[in-house]
Amino acid sequence: MKKYILSIDQGTTSTRSILFSTEGTICHSAQEEFPQHFPQDGWVEHEPEDLWQTVLSTCAKVFAEAAIQPEQIGTIGITNQRETTLIWDRATGVPIYRAIVWQDRRTSAYCETLKAAGHEGLINAKTGLLIDPYFSATKIRWILDQVPGAQERAERGELAFGTVDSYLIWHLTCGAVHRTDATNASRTLIFNIHKQEWDSELLELFNIPASLLPEVMDSSADFGITDPSIFGAGIPINGVAGDQQAALFGQTCFRPGMAKSTYGTGCFLMLNTGTKALTSESRLLTTVAYRLKGETCYALEGSIFAAGTTIQWLRDGLKLIGNAGETESLAEQTAANHGVYLVPAFTGLGAPYWDPTARGAIFGLTRDTGIKEIVTAGLQSVCYQTKDLQKAMESDGVRATALRVDGGMVVNNWVLQFLADMLGATVDRPTIIETTALGAAYLAGLQAGYFESLETLEKLWQCERTFSPQISKAQRDDYYSGWKTSVNRVQLESK
Repeated sequence: MKKYILSIDQGTTSTRSILFSTEGTICHSAQEEFPQHFPQDGWVEHEPEDLWQTVLSTCAKVFAEAAIQPEQIGTIGITNQRETTLIWDRATGVPIYRAIVWQDRRTSAYCETLKAAGHEGLINAKTGLLIDPYFSATKIRWILDQVPGAQERAERGELAFGTVDSYLIWHLTCGAVHRTDATNASRTLIFNIHKQEWDSELLELFNIPASLLPEVMDSSADFGITDPSIFGAGIPINGVAGDQQAALFGQTCFRPGMAKSTYGTGCFLMLNTGTKALTSESRLLTTVAYRLKGETCYALEGSIFAAGTTIQWLRDGLKLIGNAGETESLAEQTAANHGVYLVPAFTGLGAPYWDPTARGAIFGLTRDTGIKEIVTAGLQSVCYQTKDLQKAMESDGVRATALRVDGGMVVNNWVLQFLADMLGATVDRPTIIETTALGAAYLAGLQAGYFESLETLEKLWQCERTFSPQISKAQRDDYYSGWKTSVNRVQLESK
């Protein structure tokens, strides 16, 4: 009986389920979007049931289209939107509040209080992170504070906290397992990345009961077996990683100096630093890249909050385009130096600015400005923000030996050419751009014995196209100067 690997990719705006062969090729896939909820300015929420139901429906669609039986799934890998926070009832599995999404900024004031009290140095030293609403701990604190009786119930051990991976594992095993992996744990603000354990001092700082927390596993490990009532058979879950770490793994960036940049809802540039957890002086994050057989590999990461979100806003908010595919031809009709800059600070600015109060703006509008200039400025904003991250990494003394890109936006050739131009570096697009799901499949396949080693996986990576810089340094500096001026104006406005 032919076996397959099922990869569940639960993202910010949609859920994908992808069926891979045991050789790492895509056989079938299904994708389903779900609603975003914005109760107040800067708040972003998901209905937890939407996350779970889209997992079930996309898996069912893949099984049906592939005409396979559940017994043919040899292993499951899970990758997920990181930092998004859920707390649920251990007896029923029902969340006590909606999922608070990583983009959510409601805890900005609390974060400022923590900074003013001088806690950032301690938190950064232990977790590699900065104090920001982006991470899970302040979201946990908000839910425990705002839902009546939640703190007391948590202290009695009646509630469970998890990022989306833990929530899905809980439901896939019908509550038998409460686990996460080291990459997801490293994004919570309460996990010591050096000791690889939940940090009691930080739990005390945030007043978070340890009984809420999942067990932390390697990224390739035994995360449990699905309850037969879910898919019709018990299937082992053998791989878990946060989406950006999964993309790094799928891009086989296993050696120090290798880097990937993922262009999905946000943009995340991650550079492998090996067994050394580098401390950034440029407000980048030190994070767990993956943990295998108890050995931790670290990465330096820059997080941008708005990439695909910007294109989605141009489509759904301004209705300037009907679909994302139209953006490439519009940009091709537009001069790169059109003078318009779009700063997509819809939910603040991420690295290296970390300004949760900043809001978006468009600069340089004239009577000649039209749809194509604004759309092009939206595409360029993603490349400019990546340039910000490159400059920050260079300030920290590290430079990527290679940049591999992935995510939905990289099908746009114009974007990748402008990205190469702005970075002054080559950009490699792999044959398989669904590298987030691929990374989860690789992690599961390693544990299940389908792949022998990291060296085996490295040989599977293939480059589909390389983009090389085509503009002068003077042009690059001129474009980037206009971007920096625009960001400075946005930050001044937010003060």
